Formats: sequence, structure tokens, C-alpha cells
Amino acid sequence: MKVKTTILAPLFLWIGFFPVYADESMAESIIVQQQVKGIRISGTVLDKEKSPLPGVNVTVKNEPGGAITDVDGHFYIEVPNKQSVLNITYIGFKSKEIVVGNEINFNIILEEDVEALDEVVVVGYGNQKKLSVIGSVQTIEPTKLQVGSSRSLSNNLAGQLAGVIAVQPSGEPGYDNSNFWIRGIASFSGNTSPLVLVDGVERSLNDLDPAEIESFSVLKDASASAMYGVRGANGVIIINTKRGTIAAPSVNVRVEQSIQAPTKLPEFIGAAEYMSLLNSLESDPNKRMFTKEQILKTYYGYDKDLYPNVDWIDAITKDYATSTRANLTVSGGTEILRYSLTASLYHENGIMASDKSLPYDTQSKLNRYNIRANVDLDLTKTTLVRFNVGGYLQNLHKSRSGTDEVFSAAFETPPFVHPAVYSDGTIPIASSNRPNPWAISTQNGYYRSGRSKLESLFAVEQNLKMITPGLKAKLTFAFDTYNENFVTRGKEPDYYSVAKSRNDEGELVHSILKYGSEFLDHSSNANYGNQSVYLEAALSYNQTFNNRHMVDALLLYNQRSYDWGDIQPNRTQGIAGRFSYTFDRRYISEFNFGYNGSENFAKGKRFGFFPSIALGWLVSEEQFMEPIRNVISKLKLRASVGTVGNDNIGGRRFAYITTINSKANGYNWGYTGDTYRDGVQEGEVGVGNLTWEKALKTNIGIEIGLWNELDFQLDLFKERRTSIFMQRATIPTQTGFINNPYANYGKVDNKGIDLSLNYNKRINKDCNISVRGTFTYAKNTIIERDEPESVKGTYRSITGHSINTLWGLQALGLYTDDDFVDGKLKEGIPVPQLGGEVRPGDIKYRDMNNDGYITSADEGYIGSTTDPRIVYGFGGNINFRNWDMSFFFQGSGDTYRIIGGSDYFIPGSGAGVLGNVYTNYTDCWTEENPSQDVFWPRLSQSTNTNNNRASTFWKKNMSFLRLKTLEIGYSLPKNVVNKISAKSIRFFASGNNLFYISKFKLWDPELATSDGLKYPSMRSLMLGVEVNF
Repeated sequence: MKVKTTILAPLFLWIGFFPVYADESMAESIIVQQQVKGIRISGTVLDKEKSPLPGVNVTVKNEPGGAITDVDGHFYIEVPNKQSVLNITYIGFKSKEIVVGNEINFNIILEEDVEALDEVVVVGYGNQKKLSVIGSVQTIEPTKLQVGSSRSLSNNLAGQLAGVIAVQPSGEPGYDNSNFWIRGIASFSGNTSPLVLVDGVERSLNDLDPAEIESFSVLKDASASAMYGVRGANGVIIINTKRGTIAAPSVNVRVEQSIQAPTKLPEFIGAAEYMSLLNSLESDPNKRMFTKEQILKTYYGYDKDLYPNVDWIDAITKDYATSTRANLTVSGGTEILRYSLTASLYHENGIMASDKSLPYDTQSKLNRYNIRANVDLDLTKTTLVRFNVGGYLQNLHKSRSGTDEVFSAAFETPPFVHPAVYSDGTIPIASSNRPNPWAISTQNGYYRSGRSKLESLFAVEQNLKMITPGLKAKLTFAFDTYNENFVTRGKEPDYYSVAKSRNDEGELVHSILKYGSEFLDHSSNANYGNQSVYLEAALSYNQTFNNRHMVDALLLYNQRSYDWGDIQPNRTQGIAGRFSYTFDRRYISEFNFGYNGSENFAKGKRFGFFPSIALGWLVSEEQFMEPIRNVISKLKLRASVGTVGNDNIGGRRFAYITTINSKANGYNWGYTGDTYRDGVQEGEVGVGNLTWEKALKTNIGIEIGLWNELDFQLDLFKERRTSIFMQRATIPTQTGFINNPYANYGKVDNKGIDLSLNYNKRINKDCNISVRGTFTYAKNTIIERDEPESVKGTYRSITGHSINTLWGLQALGLYTDDDFVDGKLKEGIPVPQLGGEVRPGDIKYRDMNNDGYITSADEGYIGSTTDPRIVYGFGGNINFRNWDMSFFFQGSGDTYRIIGGSDYFIPGSGAGVLGNVYTNYTDCWTEENPSQDVFWPRLSQSTNTNNNRASTFWKKNMSFLRLKTLEIGYSLPKNVVNKISAKSIRFFASGNNLFYISKFKLWDPELATSDGLKYPSMRSLMLGVEVNF
């Protein structure tokens, strides 16, 4: 708690310096920096329906300070004299100026601003009114991303946005970022992640704290992303951070405390049950491994040193861990200067066990601190200067041993071999290839890393209305620097042999097998850093003529240099443009282009042109829709087509240059031939016509609004990705290439559908409800991958399948007694050559090449992929008086994984090696239960690798539905809040990953693992408070 107090106390003290006052007789209103003294007036601001408007800015013209209306629309303010002019402004309404005169109490009605009511959507290199957006763009309120206890912003994306597919492969602190794609995967070679822009600059999504975000947009089709050219093929995510507004200083403080536990851990049977199982698998009583006495002593815990019963998963993990998050946001400003400051801290402990008796710490923990300050300064009435600075500092500490290694060890070591540590303090180990899971987790030293990043941006925007109204220019400069350092300090303990007995004094009889190290060593340490510089110059034009012709145009130049510390930085540059025309708010057309270059390619082939065109029809604005406009409040049809690229194609840098191996096979020189000199040989052949991946994207969409309460958006999309960089497979050896060359040869089709639905309803003055949902389906198909003719069209051909399609044997169920005669397979049944003699209950495979044998040659693509083709989400919010509740479900479908593969997964699957056994082992084939509908085939002590081959038998459906978030909040009554000069105080309790539903039961199906041996996904319970001043 000292750390929390040290950090939070200065923040709260700092907050205290901001002057925020409340009058006891009229505490509903908030006065800001009020310095003028004179006439005290009050008032109420309403809309045309006579409903109060909260948050309206009330200022005195040419005077400092001002006021903000409360939830009932009330305000009070002091003005110098009767000639003072009140300026009332509110987003979505026309501003109003009122001369005070003799009035001291005002009832002010604001009129809606039809133009302003058009929601502004962030698009490529700018903003557009929502009515004129005809690209496929998805937005989300930032508060929807500020859920759960995870540090990583990417973990909150799944199901939240139509078109975004996200998978969280691990829950380990510092390594829990989700993999995410926009409309699936369309390349099997290069980068498939979307381009992420923060304040217009390419940056990492997970470097941000959700509290920093003002807007979040996803550009999905070519019309929306064509301006990014060679960087836009995988879609674009645009994030703008919070900026100040003309308002009183506003302070928001949010603090959360969470407790976390795994959603699901592998469950193994205990030692006594395991020993009985192994005995039951041996038909010869004389060869059984354990006596009844051993089993009983183990079961009753007679001597835990000699008869151990260790739950290794329990030994290497704790029951729970904690995390803390705190956010501070300060914003406000005047007509001249606006500011926003966001600071946050995050602390998370891991669940891996540690040994507190050691002089060093192996406990996994993550500390992260984010800060961001944005300032807008109006130098003149036409010149705006923006300055952004932000960054983070992150420290990670954990055991030197990786968590995958520790969980694997926990699977490999049976519970009856030895305890984690003997009662005399010595640490046992069965053999050099059988680790002690607890020891490698807690006794092997530690790993520590530090990361820091500083991001800065300076921009000048000049309104050129003196030349022509609507014309603006903008210059942007950004500089980012990143640094990382890590140190690994290793140590091994003394390991002792497994004790089998005690001597007369009761001491364990065992000896040291391996001496450890007395001190921590410096196994490794390193420093790494990079820098990037971004420049942009833009000229934009936006004007409406005769209230019918809306013209929007943009032309810009940009360049970026990214220095990894190599001899030469990575560089990109290009120009981009947009022209949009809207007639009478009904008919919309837009042309976008990017002309971009990358130094990845040879001179003369570095630049490409990427155009797109889109058309839209706002049907609801037609005259014939007037009679039903109260029902169909919005109806928009749109379509787009265009080309974008991807210059991150995989392979080495400068792949257009042929490499030379300087230490190839050499020659013997001299009279006796005893002088050897290295030779040189051709390495990887350069691809002279190397180019970027090209993506031709088409999109058809419809947007429907009903009763001004329900919004529905549906998009159908298709993409053809060509020029995928890959190594050729059909080059004859006669050509003389030492290694087959690479080329832009691959092709992939990707198509699908995404939709979103939002419903908002005010039931009465006390109750509001909202419901939302998204659905995404994306399926890719490989069209060309340069396969040999002997493979094309066969079961071993990837063509026609999806990227990351599963590979293995085709299972035909399990062998039955009818498949054997005198213990041998009947004639005509293919004979397995996979290791071990098969028996009834073993897995039976299809002979794909009809050679009469089952071998690895029968393996092929067996359909389905590990990447989900379906992602969906749905949730809702209910507000009743001072109470609020929200929930959100996330789902994933059409995703499969082949489980197993480890020598320890099935007892007896590899050379008699035994690992742990899952608790559902009873769902297996036995002579008493010769069912085909079982989870496990025949279990055995003898070597039988036949059953552990990748096959459709082990292909499991990993689809799931998860309660991602559930939150209940209570806001204190206004009369209570006003006593401490606050605007609002809200307490809340929430849960994250509370439960999931899935056909697969052994571990959390979202984990990227085939045997469950991975740091688990975490569920959390959280308590928090949010205060606004």
C-alpha cells in the first residue's frame, strides 16, 4: 500500500489546487474560475421540448470564468454589469447570446443545430459527418473499452466491434495481449495485423490506457483505408486521445481494485487413483507397479515424503492474485487555450507460486505508469497549435523459467514420484529429464525487464478562409522513442535423489544428485531501443454551396523513418487524397487514393497507386420517405471497391538483393593441397521484381435506423489478396538454384459478413435501457500456393483450404473386436506403421494413399482452422435512478484445435513415459465399455504412439460463449455529492470473464495450447469508485 499512497497522494493534492466552488443555496451549478464580481444571476437551459440540458457552457463574453449547467439545467453566475452578454454553447445546439439587462433569472431555450447533429466520425486523415461516410467504418464509445482488469486494450476488442476478430492466447501479466485482425486473415506469409494510428501516427494499441482515448474507429473496406496505400491492406484502427474543450476545469478520478483467479486450470487425478489406474492397465498381477500397501499409505498420507500425493498445478500456482488501477483525468480550457491531462497506474500480480524464504523474488508482477498531456492553443483566430506528449514506463518481474516450461513440467511429473520439497528442506528430482516443477518455478532465479516510451507530436493548423472559405492547411511533426532493457539472473539449487526409505534415526535415505550454484549469476542482460520520426503536410477543403452541394477534399504528403539501430532506418513516404461530393444530403460519392512507397523494394519499384471509389444513397432523406420517417429514421445504401497494399510481406529485409555466403565450402590450395581457404556461394536469390501484396476489396453495406431508437448496420465484403510473398516449390533443380527462390506468387480469397445493432430506449424519466450486438463471419480460401503437380488436387494440397488449416490423419473411429482375428488385423485392413501394436480401442485411420499401410504419408489437411471464423458479442445497459447495470457476452465459433501431441498426454503413448492424467480419463474405451463415443481411446502402460498422432479424433471444437463483463454501479444522490463540491461520485462492482459455455471442458478453449499447459486466462472481481469534480 505504500506504493499506492506515494503515487496517489500527490495526484490528489495536485487536484486540490484547481478552484472548484459550490454555493450552498444553489449547489446544483458549477462555477469555474469565477473572478468577476457584480450582478448575480441564475437560469435554466432547456431544449424545445422543455427538457433540461445538463453540461451547457455559460460564459460572460470577453470575461474570464463561466459556469456549467447541472443535471436539471440550472446555472448561476456573476456578471460585471447589465450590459454584459451571456454566451450559451452546447454540442448539437445553436449557440445563443443574451444581453443581461434587468433580468436576474433566465429561462433559455436552445435550438437543435441540424448540421451539428450529424455525428462526426474519425476517418482516414480527418473527420467526416456520419451522413456522408460511405466507407465501412465502425466506431465504439471509449467507455466500452474501459472494462475488465486487463492492462491490454486489445483484450477488450473481441465482440465489441463488427469486423474485428480477436483472440487472447494467454493470461500471463505482460504477455497477455490479444491477437486481432480486421475481417479475418488474408495472407499466409506477411503481416496480418491492422495498421494502428494514435493521433495520426503509427503506434501500438497496447501502449495506451483506455482512459486516454477520446475516439476509436475501425476502417474496414478499401474506401476507408485506400489512403494508407501499402499499409492499409489489413485494415486500419484510428485512435484519437482526449483533448480539452472550452469549459471549466474538470477532474475525473477512478480507482479500481481487483482480485483474479484462473477461469480454468487443468485438473489431474490424485496419486492413489493414478496408482490404481496403472495397476488396472496391467493384466499380469506380477508386473503391477504398486502394492495395495503403497496405494493405501499414499491415499491416507501416511508419510508424505515417501508416499507423496502432489497436485503439481496447485504446487506451482496460487489461489488468486490482485491488481490495482488508478486513473486521473484533468481537462478544460478557454477560447484561447484548451488542455487535457491523463495519468494512470496499473499494478498486477501473477498467480505463479514463489518461495518467500529466498533472498530474491521470483513472484510475477507488472507495474505500468502512463501519462499523456494534450494542449491546443489558438495563436490567432485562424491559427491553431497542437502539442501532444505521452508515454509509459513498465517494469516486469518474474521467474527465470518461462511459464510454459513450468506448466509442462507440472504435466510431465506424476503426483506419486516425489514431493515438491522434502520435510528436511532438500529438493528432490527424479532424473535429469524429469524436472521438479516447483523447483524450476521458484528456485531458478529471476527475469526483470524495463520498458519506456516517449511519444510527442507538434501540429499547426491554419485556416485559410482569407483565401477561400473552407480551406485549411496542417503541418504535423511527431517523434517517438522507445527503450527496453532486461536482465536474467540464474541459479540452481542442490538436487537430491528420490528417497525410498528412512534410516533408524528417521532421516530420509537419499543423496545429492546434482550440485547447484551458491550465488545468482548474470545469465544475460541487454538493452534495445528504436526511434521514429513522422512528417505530414496536408491541405483540406470543406464547403457547402446553396445548402445542397457538400464538397470535401484532402491532399497530403507524409513520410516516416523508423530506426531499429540497423545501418539504415526503415522508410516510407507517399501522398494521399480524398474527394467527396454530396448532393442534397442524399447522393454521396467519394474517391480516395494513396500513392505510397517503401524502401523494402528495389529502385523503380518502390511506389504504387492505390485507388478506391464509393457511392452512397441516403434513402431516408428522399421526399417519398417523409410519411414513414417517424418509423424509418435512417436508411443508407453504400458500396465501395478499391485496391490497397501490404509492404510488410515477410522474409528478410531487402529481399530484392541476392545474398552471398562468405563461409561456404572452400578449396584446398598449394602443392600438397594442405592449405584451405573459404569460398563463397550464392545464398538467397534476390527477387528483382519484388513488390507488395495487393488486396482488391469490394464492400456492399446498408444502414437502417428505426424510430430514432434502433440502428442496424450490415456489410458484405470480399477480398482477393495477390502477390503474396513465398518460396517457390516447383522450380526444377536443373536451374541450379541452391535454394528455391522467393516470389510474389500466392493468392487468397477472403469473404464474409459483419453486422452491428444498437437499441436505445428511454422508458421514463427514471429508466433508460440500451442493447447492442455484433456479428462477424470471415472465411479465407487459398487459391494459389505453388504446389507441385503431384500434390495439387490431393488430400495433401492446401489449395482450396483456409490459412492455418489443421493437418493430420483421418480417423475412422476406434478398432473393434471385429477388426481382428487371433490378435492380428484382418486381411484388407490397412496396417498401422506408427509405433506399437494396435488392439481394440485404439484409433483407426483411413489409408489415404491406398498402399495398405498407415504411415505419415496418409497425413493431410483435415479441414477447420485454429483461427475463429465467427466472432460475436451482445450486451446491454440499464439505468434506473441512481443505479446502473451493464453486461456483455463475447462468443467465438467455427474454431478448432488438435489436442495432444505430447509424449505425456496419453498414458503409455511414448516409450512407457507417464505424465499426469486428466480427471475425465474414465470417459475412455474399455473392454467393459467398448463405445465409439468416448473422449479417450484405450489407455495403456506399454508403448503405443498410434493413439497420439494428430488426427480428426483429437480435433476438438473450441467455440465458446463467455460472460466478458458484468458491472453494477450506484451514484450517490446529488445532495450528498454537493457537500464535498463534487459533480458525481459512483461506486461500482464488476466481474470479468465470470464464466463460459463450451463443449470443450479440459481448459479454457481460447488459450493457444494443444495440451492446456499454458498460463491460464483470468477471471476477476473488481471494486471501484469514480469521482468527478
